[in-house]
Amino acid sequence: MHRIPKYSVLLSTAVAAGGIAYLSLSEDSKRPRLSSLLAQTAHSDSPNVQQIPSNPLSLWKAPKRADVISDLKSSSQSGSDFDLLIIGGGATGVGCAVDASNRGLKVAMVERDDFSSGTSSKSTKLVHGGVRYLQSAIMKLDYGQWKMVKEALHERKTFLNVAPHLSNELAILLPVYTWWKLPYFWFGCKLYDILSGEQRISSSYYLLRKKTLDEFPMINSKDLVGSIVYYDGQFNDSRMNVALAMTAAAQGATVCNHIEVISLIKEPGPSGSEVVKGAVVRDSETGHEFEIKAKGVINATGPFSDKILQMDKPAFKNIVSPSSGVHIVLPSYFSPRNLGLLDAETSDGRVVFFLPWEGRIVAGTTDAPCGVEKNAIPSESDINWILGEVNKFLSSEVRVRREDVLSAWSGIRPLVCDPSSKNTKDLVRNHLIYKSDSDLITIVGGKWTTYREMSEQTIDEAIKTFGLAPAKECTTKTTHIVGAETWTPNTNIRLIQDLGLPEDVARHLSHNYGDLSWAVCYSDTEDPSGWSRRLHPNHPFIEAEVMYAVDQEYARTVIDVFARRIRLAFLDSLAARDSIPRIVELMGKRLGWDSKRKDSESNEALEFLSSMGLKQEDMKLDSKIQKTGLIQFNNASSNLKLAPSLGFSFLEMGFFRSAFCKMDRFCEGSVKYDSLISYLKSSYFSKKPETVDEYIKKNNLDSSKKVSFEEFLQTIKDIKGQ
Repeated sequence: MHRIPKYSVLLSTAVAAGGIAYLSLSEDSKRPRLSSLLAQTAHSDSPNVQQIPSNPLSLWKAPKRADVISDLKSSSQSGSDFDLLIIGGGATGVGCAVDASNRGLKVAMVERDDFSSGTSSKSTKLVHGGVRYLQSAIMKLDYGQWKMVKEALHERKTFLNVAPHLSNELAILLPVYTWWKLPYFWFGCKLYDILSGEQRISSSYYLLRKKTLDEFPMINSKDLVGSIVYYDGQFNDSRMNVALAMTAAAQGATVCNHIEVISLIKEPGPSGSEVVKGAVVRDSETGHEFEIKAKGVINATGPFSDKILQMDKPAFKNIVSPSSGVHIVLPSYFSPRNLGLLDAETSDGRVVFFLPWEGRIVAGTTDAPCGVEKNAIPSESDINWILGEVNKFLSSEVRVRREDVLSAWSGIRPLVCDPSSKNTKDLVRNHLIYKSDSDLITIVGGKWTTYREMSEQTIDEAIKTFGLAPAKECTTKTTHIVGAETWTPNTNIRLIQDLGLPEDVARHLSHNYGDLSWAVCYSDTEDPSGWSRRLHPNHPFIEAEVMYAVDQEYARTVIDVFARRIRLAFLDSLAARDSIPRIVELMGKRLGWDSKRKDSESNEALEFLSSMGLKQEDMKLDSKIQKTGLIQFNNASSNLKLAPSLGFSFLEMGFFRSAFCKMDRFCEGSVKYDSLISYLKSSYFSKKPETVDEYIKKNNLDSSKKVSFEEFLQTIKDIKGQ
């Protein structure tokens, strides 16, 4: 007979009362809810989120790198300072850039390496409040932690709303092996639901033993009593990071990667003391150094925050206490497709997540003090620890081996101490916004889920500190990011029907590029067939994505592409290795690389893969692949040829193709002229409806006539030419 701990009875009783109140007062019955294990998305159709963009982000064209750098230099050459210079292009840095540009401020953001090149691409891929933090808050009667969970749960819903194509709900199973813990965990998860308030997503529920085994047949069945299933959000972290950077740029911010800050610029302030007014930076590609002037500077460099703080004040003591978190990636067959698992009772008290992600499984994480380094290599001991814990909660019939690990990485979490606190050894429980004596604002800590709220608070502080005059209030809570404006969960179906894409490729494009999926397919203007060739036979990534990454997403290196624009390095390090020659070939052609640069890119990409779990014996390109530059496989077939561009950019082609598909409801390949005219008057030419009327009258159009996509484009071209 197991003895039930007294505190557990008290806690269960208290939480039960909350759960009963929740069930009594909940208005779930008054609105649609997702309760199926198979539910992947619960994207909001809230009226607060912009549905019809007046100035579509999907038509924004990324500037050339030379023009971006020229804009950065102009602040020191013309005396027209930026309002803000943001250092760091991770989650918080791009979040600040989006917020500030959204308010109409003149913003510059620079990143030493690439957007999301550090911690922000190496998360657990969850958008969550933190179930384990809630348990800790209750056990320790910690109101601060309770409040932190509540705020994160509200931001979780906002995240899912503004980036619906990059995020989804995920059901997570919590196995229970002791009978009294079933109601204990159930009530705890119900409390997690309650804290979400009006921002709730799908509700948690319990499963008894048989149903648990039905839903997760790979689980360890010995002594299994049942399970609790709760919901959190999941997302593609580096794709989100890149999309935010592009959103900031589309809103007017000047953003640039591969630009390193080497010193800060200080000038006398109103009080006579020196304040930070910009930075001296170095272009990593050319080695050229120049100044960027701004009214204020924000340090958003995560684990590297101390380096910038010590540029401001050399004697400044470190405030970042770095902690490493290792994750591994496994084949999808070890888990149900749409159901994750949380092991809350590991051998040393840490928790392990086991989550389906991008067609594979992410398992982790560890938590151990570490140094701050670029591209940290996950240790074999950490990989083996995760494997050991995974094998404990999986069936004895299933054994996960070291050779099953497709990739592994180590992310550095920047835990932080408050330098203003009396006890500087105490870690801040969430994030810290710190202003130095010279007015350098540093934002550090926190997590992906709350990036938007952290950014809003940081820009609020910057406006107050630097006396800035924003054109409007912050609206990031209700503003879609690039790719989300007109995306629907059925976009992948239209890509299959209209372009003949394979199902996995269409799904991948839809959930990584949103309403820009069509533009990606059109992006290889020199070789239109690039949209129908995969980079690797076992993965949905296509060659056109490489061109799109270079032209529209600021990709400058092979690593930028296979690690952060597409996630091949994170999903399968061997496949990423095999894709290097082809990516080098495609990028080299686009960017004009010589043979020396191509060799350098290949070597650096291989070296990077050592930080992604690629073993030393595999650190060599296959001679056949290296020679051909292309992995041989059957190209994806197409039942529809791409239309001639008629002088439109690939972004316009994608934009119009998407619009045409929405009008062609029955996939007939044609639409009526009256549908076309209504579209033109309501969107693209809405500011000049008389132009459309003039065209109709001049050409005596028959409104009942049907037009193909090519005729649709020609009509638009004719009207534009008037």
